[in-house]
Amino acid sequence: MATEAPQLSHLHLAELTAAQFIDIWKHFDADGNGYIEGKELENFFKELETARRGAGADPSHAVFKEKMKEFMANFDKNADGRIELSELAQILPTEENFLLCFREFVGSSAEFMAAWRKYDTDRSGYIEANELKGFLSDLLKKANRKYDDKKLNEYTQTILRMFDLNGDGKLGLSEMARLLPVQENFLLKFEGIRLTVKEFDSLFTLYDKDGNGYIDEQELDALLKDLCDKNKMDVDSEGQEEYKKSIMALSDGGKLYRTELEIVLCRDSLL
Repeated sequence: MATEAPQLSHLHLAELTAAQFIDIWKHFDADGNGYIEGKELENFFKELETARRGAGADPSHAVFKEKMKEFMANFDKNADGRIELSELAQILPTEENFLLCFREFVGSSAEFMAAWRKYDTDRSGYIEANELKGFLSDLLKKANRKYDDKKLNEYTQTILRMFDLNGDGKLGLSEMARLLPVQENFLLKFEGIRLTVKEFDSLFTLYDKDGNGYIDEQELDALLKDLCDKNKMDVDSEGQEEYKKSIMALSDGGKLYRTELEIVLCRDSLL
């Protein structure tokens, strides 16, 4: 981790580089869980107020609490009381905001999954670091952003710093999907019900009635409905249809194989 002073000094800048943005994110997401929340959130808002107003802020003061409440109402789009990566991208002005390129490129989770499928060729739920550059290059072209090799390398390294926490040169689907707008990231909806390998195997076998190793769109529809009902997820028919569409973007000609669905639903995949 970089030293504290350079990280916090970035907050006053009119525009951040991609690397500076990630410095700030990694500093305040102290536990690395993908959110700025609780004490992390209080510290972030305090430093942001100090950097932008040039004066200290007292978290115990009623005015501070009221300002923080207004701040969260503006930027916490899904009202879960914490700041996610894509929400922070709206708060801090980032050079050519490369994170927002994802929003222009992937209008929906389904488009993101289709792009992911192109690079996750072995359906492991990961793309290798050397494939990431191609993934980002496609993204920038679709968003009509001009870039050179130097800028592409910077973005690639920034994404690696963000997500390759164990340094194994691989990036996971659920981690990369955090770059999607909160309301589009259907993977976040399943965070609370990620299945064990054993639970997943039982579920898949139940719907793969002929044992051919894949399920079709109609079977996935029934599986998702049962999963949402069982876990009391508040999902309307339109939302469920979007989930199904996003997951089917991983399929091979309408055939959703075990390994592809496992990426989405299983928390401790053996792949």
